Amino acid sequence: MSVECKNLRPRRFAPLDPTRASDAPPLKGIVFDVDGTLCLPQHHMFSEMREALGIDRSVDILDHIRHLPTAEDQAAAVAKVQAVERRAMLDQQPQPGLARLMDYLQSRSLRRGLCTRNFEAPVQYLIQNHMPSHVFLPIITRDTPHVIPKPDPAGILYIAREWGLTNRAENLIMVGDSIDDMTSGHMAGAATVLLVNERNAHLQEHPHTDLCISRLDELVDILEHGFVGTRAPE
Repeated sequence: MSVECKNLRPRRFAPLDPTRASDAPPLKGIVFDVDGTLCLPQHHMFSEMREALGIDRSVDILDHIRHLPTAEDQAAAVAKVQAVERRAMLDQQPQPGLARLMDYLQSRSLRRGLCTRNFEAPVQYLIQNHMPSHVFLPIITRDTPHVIPKPDPAGILYIAREWGLTNRAENLIMVGDSIDDMTSGHMAGAATVLLVNERNAHLQEHPHTDLCISRLDELVDILEHGFVGTRAPE
């Protein structure tokens, strides 16, 4: 059962069920994070990355790499991080409810995109092994040229433009499991959905979070009947 986060004046989208009348704006698409959202979180990855780079938990991994003094240093750091990701991707497990949600969105012809701080290989591995019949366009990774990674909203705004949306990302939903996901979605103008786990429960009350779920397929009934969030739009 979904858990609504406590705030005022909900964000709303019309039901995807075409037989239900509504004066709410239509939902044009959903953007998903990958690690921890479409697949189960692998928290050990981040401690392994930081150990390989010699940094502590207070330092953002991608920021650290971007600020290394030389291109050679940056390339060496990227290789260390990618080695961790390549090992971890072999153990990817789909989130409960993933197949049901994706089949439903496909049946409703709703566009789906990905916005992740991963690099391309783990993303494609997940799609090929757990969602081979589904299409995600665009796919924004940390290596997408000229797009700043989350928490910057650039990736979600890029997807909105690719889908021909002119009003920022206000007709989109961003689904993720981290503060980076909630902040990037919020700053882009999208509604946000937090997939709650044992480590992110504190984000349920964050002002950047519109709605909380504990399983991906809770979104099926929510979208079918009409999305109602809880954050006041700015």
